Amino acid sequence: MFVATLLTNPADPSLEPPLVEALRSAWGGGAARWLARGIAAEFALPAVPDNLWQVWDSLQAQKIDLAVQKSQGRRKRMLLADMDSTMIGQECIDELADMAGVGARVKEITARAMNGEIGFEGALRERVGLLKGLPAAVIDRVYAERITFTPGGATLIATMKANGGHAVLVSGGFTAFTSRVAAALGFDENRANTLLIEDGHLTGVPAEPILGREAKIAALEEITARLGIGHDAVIAVGDGANDLGMLHLAGTGVALHAKPSVAAECDIRVNHGDLSALLFLQGYAAEDFVTP
Repeated sequence: MFVATLLTNPADPSLEPPLVEALRSAWGGGAARWLARGIAAEFALPAVPDNLWQVWDSLQAQKIDLAVQKSQGRRKRMLLADMDSTMIGQECIDELADMAGVGARVKEITARAMNGEIGFEGALRERVGLLKGLPAAVIDRVYAERITFTPGGATLIATMKANGGHAVLVSGGFTAFTSRVAAALGFDENRANTLLIEDGHLTGVPAEPILGREAKIAALEEITARLGIGHDAVIAVGDGANDLGMLHLAGTGVALHAKPSVAAECDIRVNHGDLSALLFLQGYAAEDFVTP
């Protein structure tokens, strides 16, 4: 059996019962279950509809996300999440670069790397090189003044952990940020790159080896082995090309507000909902959510 989930932005609830009923009827689905009125609903299906992506495309115009997945095993034991533009609304290196006066150049490189147009590791070294000489104290300013958490993130983590889950933040960014974001949101552990600092200033060189696409895959493999769970017990979320490996390896890989080239390679795409969508996709209703 399969389950179809319809989602929209909790800040602008627009999912109407007639639409849900019309789609359920057209696809021969089971009774609709509302996970949150106006925000999320689901119904069982005997098979994946042949016109899934045509319907998905038409719903996107109405700011509604649609996902169809196997109903068995939806509840996951582990969350593996990207940080930049996923758990937070910014790219940390772009914010550092903006304060260093090289924002436009670094932002361009970041965009190309996240779209998969250039290699992540080389792009990171080039961008960090442009930050050489920046006072390390700027990291504190960026975190305090510019970093915002994506809505639903803390609730996602608290709810999964209350149900026996393990939460891991794995980023191609920097430990100077992941350690703080992980602590603020309730992650159990975090992995990222390290900015080297000498005499209170950035050296322009990241510590080696660079944590990129392969390191995110390795994190999934190593941590699931340690926890004694399979890859199918993981829900992973990210937005960039360096996230694709872990998104494909996880039992459920969610492309969240992802770059078009990344979303095109993922079966579950959330373009309008927030991080609470990962709970709805696992079958949690709003009344099941745990407030951190």
